[in-house]
Amino acid sequence: MIDLNDLRAFEKVAAMKSFSAAARELGMPRSSVSRSIARLEEELDARLFQRTTREVALTPTGEALQLRCAGLLGALEDAVGEVRGSTSVPRGHLRVTSFAANLLRKELPAFLARYPEVTVSVDVSSETKDLMTDADVAIRLGPMPDSSVVTTRLRSMKRVLCVSPAYLERRGRPESLDELAEHDTVDIPGAFGRPRCWTFTKDGEIKKLEIPARISVNEESAIKSLLVDGAGIGMVSAYCCGPALASGDLVGLFPDWSVPPIDVNIVFASKRGLSPNVRAFVDFMKERLGTPKYDEQREA
Repeated sequence: MIDLNDLRAFEKVAAMKSFSAAARELGMPRSSVSRSIARLEEELDARLFQRTTREVALTPTGEALQLRCAGLLGALEDAVGEVRGSTSVPRGHLRVTSFAANLLRKELPAFLARYPEVTVSVDVSSETKDLMTDADVAIRLGPMPDSSVVTTRLRSMKRVLCVSPAYLERRGRPESLDELAEHDTVDIPGAFGRPRCWTFTKDGEIKKLEIPARISVNEESAIKSLLVDGAGIGMVSAYCCGPALASGDLVGLFPDWSVPPIDVNIVFASKRGLSPNVRAFVDFMKERLGTPKYDEQREA
């Protein structure tokens, strides 16, 4: 089988008509270039050069090979360069799954502007997706029980228990946390069909409630819209509900109780062989979501 390095040596000797000059150009000993030409001639069973003490000249076979060799090596170098570029420059399609559309609404245009050769599809859901078959990267809330994936914490996100004035006018304001069980709630579906746990703290006291949701929705901005429209009481991130709280479309409940923040994580299958698209997206989201006072700076 012909060695491509032998072809490179041949092409250089043929172009420079000198074994010594070709060796210098290739950064190889002259003896190595001579062995490459000898191997190539043996493989082809043909003499490629006429050698004299003064010059090196191509034989007719050598001339025919030179004509083909230059284009072949050039095409090969172009192909190798293209493959190397495709493994280092973000391009092509990226599949993202996220618990909230509003989290990506401001960030995706900037990401695509930075990486113009990337296209993105977004699946908005709180459900866990397979990071091999269904998505390339996921943005998820809370602890990640799956140890087989790589999890990078982007930030902690404040959460607010809130409701619309219209709902309070219709149903009345709950006077205690326990009274929440008597009200309509809107929430993301919990694992295994169970309600999600709402945790509250005050002066060292911890209270946990599991209230079956009247409406279950797997996307946070949809929950916020339902709350604004008076569907019930819900817990959403300050990032999502901040403008609605500021405008009075929503009001907070139980300000003397604190709701622990929740981690926002970016998750992908493996650091080994990480694609340029995933690496670029992970680094971009770490850069953007790591901004100080992010909750207050972004609109929902």
